[in-house]
Amino acid sequence: MASRLFRAAPIVTGIVFVSATLFPKTTLHAESPKGPESKKSIYDDYEASPTPLSQPDKATKSSSPTPTDRLAREIGKARVFIHAHVAAAETKVNEVMDSVLDLESSFTSTIASLAPTPQSGEKLMPGSLYVLVAAMTGSIISRNRNIVLRAALPFAVGIGAGWIVLPITMGNVSNLIWKYEQRFPVIADGHLRTQQGIQKAWWMARVHTKEAVDIVDRKVTSSREAVEGWVKKGK
Repeated sequence: MASRLFRAAPIVTGIVFVSATLFPKTTLHAESPKGPESKKSIYDDYEASPTPLSQPDKATKSSSPTPTDRLAREIGKARVFIHAHVAAAETKVNEVMDSVLDLESSFTSTIASLAPTPQSGEKLMPGSLYVLVAAMTGSIISRNRNIVLRAALPFAVGIGAGWIVLPITMGNVSNLIWKYEQRFPVIADGHLRTQQGIQKAWWMARVHTKEAVDIVDRKVTSSREAVEGWVKKGK
């Protein structure tokens, strides 16, 4: 029995040595412990980080725009340019139309203001024909005279006939002419002087006419009295 134990002792010693060598005393884990007792691997830890491929593209896009972006920018500029010019043209057309409408309204109201009121009883149609006939008569009378008389006489006769036949209309025309003449002081001053001269000449003519009539009446009266005296003495 003892001899068997002594024979088996080397075998048991070898088994213990092999087991101590091959099987470590530390506990095995699914993952290597992170503590200070963990052994460093013989291979270097290398984690391949994925290189972002989109960064160079973004940098390229930011530095140099694509043809589509440039085309869109040019189209936007063209649209803004066309819109600005179209708006300016539309504004100009509206201003012109407003001025035309204002001119038409002013012309219509001015012509309407020249006509006499219905209460005055003055009618334009026959009176205008009378004025036209009077002006033609003045032209016929002055046809063998000089050019100044031929130009002035029909005009003067027409104006005179207008003041006689259409006094209200001629007054409205005169007021309108005076309204426009007030914009030019020189013309307005000349008009006032001419009007004052005509009024003074008309007043002097009336005075002299009245005096002549009175002289003629006195002469006629004295002559009649003298004739009547001779008739009485002859009886």
